[in-house]
Amino acid sequence: MKRKQKKQWIKLILSLFLCLLSFFIKFETKKINNGLLILAYGIVGIDIVLKAIRNLFKGKMLDENFLMTIATLGAFGIGEFPEAVAVMLFYQIGELFQSYAVDKSRKSISDLMEIRPDYANVYRKGKILKVDPDEVKIDEIILVKPGEKIPLDGRVIEGETMLDTKALTGEAVPRKVTVEDEVLSGCINNTSSLKIKVTKEFGESTVKKILDLVENASSRKSVAENFISKFARIYTPVVVIIALLLMLLPNLILKDAQFSDWFYRALSFLVVSCPCALVISIPLAFFLGIGAASKKGVLIKGSNYLEALAKTEIIACDKTGTLTEGVFKVQKIESSGYSKKEVLKMAALAESFSNHPISHSLKQAYGKKMNKKEVTKTQEIAGQGVLAIVEGQTVLVGNEKLMNKYKINFEKSEEEGTLVYVAKNNEWIGTLVISDKIKDDAYKAIQRFKKNRVKKIVMLTGDREKASAYVAKTLNLDEYHAELLPQEKCEWIEKLITEKTENKKVIFVGDGINDAPVLALADIGISMGGLGSDAAIEASDIVIMTDEPSKIASSIQISKKTMRIVKQNSFFAIAIKIGVLLLSALGLTSMWASVFADVGVSILAILNTLRLLDVKKIS
Repeated sequence: MKRKQKKQWIKLILSLFLCLLSFFIKFETKKINNGLLILAYGIVGIDIVLKAIRNLFKGKMLDENFLMTIATLGAFGIGEFPEAVAVMLFYQIGELFQSYAVDKSRKSISDLMEIRPDYANVYRKGKILKVDPDEVKIDEIILVKPGEKIPLDGRVIEGETMLDTKALTGEAVPRKVTVEDEVLSGCINNTSSLKIKVTKEFGESTVKKILDLVENASSRKSVAENFISKFARIYTPVVVIIALLLMLLPNLILKDAQFSDWFYRALSFLVVSCPCALVISIPLAFFLGIGAASKKGVLIKGSNYLEALAKTEIIACDKTGTLTEGVFKVQKIESSGYSKKEVLKMAALAESFSNHPISHSLKQAYGKKMNKKEVTKTQEIAGQGVLAIVEGQTVLVGNEKLMNKYKINFEKSEEEGTLVYVAKNNEWIGTLVISDKIKDDAYKAIQRFKKNRVKKIVMLTGDREKASAYVAKTLNLDEYHAELLPQEKCEWIEKLITEKTENKKVIFVGDGINDAPVLALADIGISMGGLGSDAAIEASDIVIMTDEPSKIASSIQISKKTMRIVKQNSFFAIAIKIGVLLLSALGLTSMWASVFADVGVSILAILNTLRLLDVKKIS
């Protein structure tokens, strides 16, 4: 428990003890009982009174602190000491509940804040210096010891270890990294030391960008929050004027009117009118909602996006890296008169000097150390493949166009995926089938989208028609559009936006640098933060740190739950207030009822909002 909360509890307990002492022990003079109540009021309410006075000088007169102060001091003025203390006591209890809720949610978000590195061990002039991460430059070498956080993004040049990525991605299983692997700042080194070559300065690193997203998340208000802020600015002055009229007019119009009676009614009216339940519970609900999402590894950049998620009608997804793993692998080898090992070896050696993703997949599938001296000549043929001299043999590795260009007699494969044909000395020797595996989580994501009543799920991709058709059919998508350029993706998003129902939203989910324009154009742009490009993360409104598309469904559920609670709190608070306001004006209720209508309703609204802390049921 924080020091501030402990202090509040001590004040509450001490004040409550003095109240009980005043109620149950009748002293010789009533002044002693009243004195105890005034002391109890001073302990629990002095902060609110001082805040109201300070706000008067800042021009913020008509807030809840002002209403509480006027109503309670007025209650003392007409001898209603217990009611005055009760108002402050209940108000402070409500503040404690709110503080508890905010702390619980802030912990979910602050878990992300703990990824901030304190220092970096950098090699300079033969020594290891401990410096601020901001001072490290690109291409400098840093040392990360076991148990330390990786301070900057980089590439491993020495060492092998297991990385704890939980704080960054929410993923509990450690990830193995070795030489040449890219590593992200914010991960914790678990087992052995690493030497890392820095590829990004701290200001551009993953950890810094995530921290910026978290720190700025509360600055973008939802429609509901903006409405409450505007409502409070208009509503509060109006009720203060009504309370003044309620106090003065009857004494001017009615002959038998008693000033103390109408003054009491006006005070009760003031206590009821305070919009605490709405002003506190609605922003709190959105704050807890963002915290609940971050617990699931989802960063929502503002409560306006959390609110919009509940209105999702159409979801458009990129394919590679979003619905598929984004890692090409050799799935099958077909051979003709040669062993499969020989086909793979020829292809891997011919492609050994290329940095193309397909070349990487061939080299990875071969898995052996390659003697590049065996390759004496390589020639890349744009859009077709590679011609190489391997072990004195002429080897062709590429697509159908390459085979046709060199008039190679080959068998056309009907397999799904990217087809790589291999020929040696003008003879076709085999075909490799390379494909990008569909994420296991993608199946779960599509099912959950449909359960969440998403009307249409569309795939927009730049990949080939055949590979795209396979993914769309396997995942049972509503429609797909393949071989699209970035501007064509934008055109499709614009078309989907025209198709949606009014007030509903179109989401686009992507991870590549070419997805940045589409992410910005969609009603809600969601990027994959683990493998996603910097440009995609910058352009998006929501970041999925675990690269799991099913987390989008979790976010939609959290959004819907948040909006249900916001509506429940709003309806309950307004209905109770209107009822008790009318009864107070007619003199049919005491200040105790007014206390319930204000502080009691606030406490109940906060307790209802606390249900957002339970995200275990949301997978």
